[in-house]
Parts: sequence; structure tokens; C-alpha cells
Amino acid sequence: MTKTSIQNENRVMITPEEIKNEMLGASEVSSKIMNLIHDQRLLQIWVPKKYGGLGFRLNQGLQILFDWSKIDGSLGWMLTLCSGANFFSRNLKPEIATALFSNSKTCFGGSGMIGGTAEKQNDGTFIINGLWHFATGTPHLSHFTLNAKLTEKGIPLLDKLGSEIIRSFVISKNEVEIIPNWKSMGMKATGTFSFKVEDVEVSEEYSFVYDEFFTDDVLDKIPFRIFADLTLLVNYLGMATHFSEEAVKIRPNLDLKLFNKMISEHLEKLFQFADEIEVLLNNFELISSEKQAEIHSFGTDLVEKLSHQILENYFQLGLRATHTDSAMYQIFCDYFTATQHSNFRREFGEECFNE
Repeated sequence: MTKTSIQNENRVMITPEEIKNEMLGASEVSSKIMNLIHDQRLLQIWVPKKYGGLGFRLNQGLQILFDWSKIDGSLGWMLTLCSGANFFSRNLKPEIATALFSNSKTCFGGSGMIGGTAEKQNDGTFIINGLWHFATGTPHLSHFTLNAKLTEKGIPLLDKLGSEIIRSFVISKNEVEIIPNWKSMGMKATGTFSFKVEDVEVSEEYSFVYDEFFTDDVLDKIPFRIFADLTLLVNYLGMATHFSEEAVKIRPNLDLKLFNKMISEHLEKLFQFADEIEVLLNNFELISSEKQAEIHSFGTDLVEKLSHQILENYFQLGLRATHTDSAMYQIFCDYFTATQHSNFRREFGEECFNE
């Protein structure tokens, strides 16, 4: 991706401005943009190269996510969560992952909540039933991922400690009922909907445990909390950058030097964290709980600062910024919808985006 233009395999040139214009007021990412994304395999930035993905290092992938969230919040968010779900390629058996990701349009997405059951059958398969909220990118997913409690004859299966066993599953989109129930003020083009599964039979080969890997790569060892924090933060910084760009179009004399400096410095610090994490993992060192807490605290403080600064500057823009067909209004709604993700709420840091 360049600052001037993007091209797909058919050499069709699309500029970031054209993408911005197409996303303005959109309720879904268009097929034109999705074809570009698929051509460049941007949904597979974390999928290992041996499976056909891009196999990017942490900094490379974070830069891509920042660039696209700077173009449009919904677009960056969809790319982030769908590419994040494709990270599960590493948890699948190699033959399954190879078969699935040989297709450039393979795209996982789903919910982190435990919304149903997987009834174990005599032949080792499972019958899945349940309802899950909210899966991002549903119009573009080839497969849905979900977490379910294992049962046998209706009785929950327990592990050695007496806890219910939870397993993750991958299910084809053809076996899922999408429930279009997104009502939030922003992120309207992310395609974030609930989904239902009724009596779907799934082979054990299409199940996985999120912390068990069949690949041998440094990214496998990144704590999920850090991966989630960093990928979400580049989205917020990208949207803040887009806010700044549009704000000066409305009020050219608005002084945003300190705001832009804050964005730049925090983006640089974020990439420093990413480099540090990868160096530690390359040296076979564990990421301490203190380091994880440091990164999370950085993210919590950053979101708070960005939010206050965006509000303060938004108050200076006048009525034009409230026009529902304006880019500024869409950025404002997207940012303050995306930051409702509870990852960086001080009170509820362990919840997910599934309320």
C-alpha cells in the first residue's frame, strides 16, 4: 500500500481518497474494496507463508492495520478483527490449514463469547447449537469461529480440575444463520452481527484450542492480551489521525500540533513495544506479567488521552461536524463506538465486545 495509490492483481488503481469516498456513509464494505483486500491477502497478514498467507512480523502487520484504519474506521476494524481471527490458522492441524488458506478469500471471524454447546457423538464428531454476539465482517466471512461447551448426552464434560471443557470450532458460512442486529451509532460498515447455529455436525479436525499451536513461529508465543492491545490501539491511532486530517478541512486555522505530536509519539512507542516483544520472544524469553501490564496501562492511558483530545477539538468545529453525511461525523461515531470495546476500560478490562 502506498500513500498515492493501491492496485490489485488486475492493475486497477485505487487511491486512498477514492476508498474514503466509497466508505463514506457505507453500510458494508463494497465488493470492489473487498476484491482489492483479497488480491493483496490483507486478511491473511498473520497466516504463515507455508499456508499461503503473508506471514508478516508484528510491526509489519500493525503498520498495515494503522494505514487502513486511517483511511476508514470501519474498514480498519474489519481488517483487524478478521485478520486476527485468521491467526487461528496456527491452531489448526497443518493439512486443514493448508486446504483452507490455499484460497485467498478464506476469512475467519466470530465471537469470543461462549454461546452454545457442542454435543459429542459416538463417531467423534460434534453437534453444535447456540447463539453468539457479535462477529465482525459477517458478509465477507468464509468461516465462522465460535466457542462452545462440550457435552455428552446433554451433560457438560469436565476437565481434571472439574471445570467445564470449552472448545473452539470452525464452521462454514453456509451452516450459519446471520442475525443483522447491529444498532450502534458507528462502525456501521464493519458487518458486525450476531449469528446462530442449529444442529450443525462438525468434525473434530475443525476444532482447536487457542493456546495449542501446530506451527513453530515467534508469533505463536505472543500473549493474546498483548496482541489484542496492540492491534486495537493502532486502530484508535489511525482513526485519530483521520480525525485530525478532516478537522483542518473544516477549520484550517485549528491548531492541532500538540494533538498530532501526541499521536506520532504514541505510535512510535507502540512500535517500540512491538519490537521489544519480538526480540524477547526470538531470544526464547517469556513475556513477564509486568511487561504485559505496562503495555496494557499504556493503552488505557492512550485511549483516555485520545478521547479527551478528540472531544475537545470536536467542540471547535461547529455545526458542519454534526452533519450526518459528513466524514467528520462518521469518524466521530466510529471512534466512540470502537472505544466501547472494553479492552481498555479501567473497570472491566477482561470483557469482550459482546454486550
